[in-house]
Amino acid sequence: MTRTPLFVLAAGLAIAGAAWASAPQPTRPVSTSFYSGRWYEIARIPNAGQRDCQAPYSQFVSMGGAAFRVRQICHRGSASGPVKTFSTTGRILPGARAAKFELSFFGGLRKQEYWVLDSAPDHAWAIMATPGGNYVWLMSRTAKMDPAARARVIARIRALGYRQRLEFPAQRVG
Repeated sequence: MTRTPLFVLAAGLAIAGAAWASAPQPTRPVSTSFYSGRWYEIARIPNAGQRDCQAPYSQFVSMGGAAFRVRQICHRGSASGPVKTFSTTGRILPGARAAKFELSFFGGLRKQEYWVLDSAPDHAWAIMATPGGNYVWLMSRTAKMDPAARARVIARIRALGYRQRLEFPAQRVG
């Protein structure tokens, strides 16, 4: 009997566990009001799901308690290109000071956890990421951030250990 497949599986689980353990943790609690209203995507680590996605934003709607709905909007090709919309539900995870949440995809068949690593005290901006450290997003309550504030938050993203190339999708302003 060969042990190679078991070794590969064990090594993969160990690496995944190490990545999870080394992921930065949220720095401050967020209020439940954080999960309502519009969030504009200012920067992100490139990912296949958002290829050619411009003017992206997410509209959060509270469903009471820890539950909320999210409608994600993306324009293909340019900020005025064809619209792609995706709707899902989420919930704030217990015991994380409301700084961790989970979204359900494909009717609940797939779930993805997201962490609010840092945010402005007034929730004007937020750094959201997946726990494994693979993806990060800079989100803002406005479609355009002040350049100095944006530079400070990008520096904060780098200080959290995200060294990957960031892309800055075009936003519709006006």
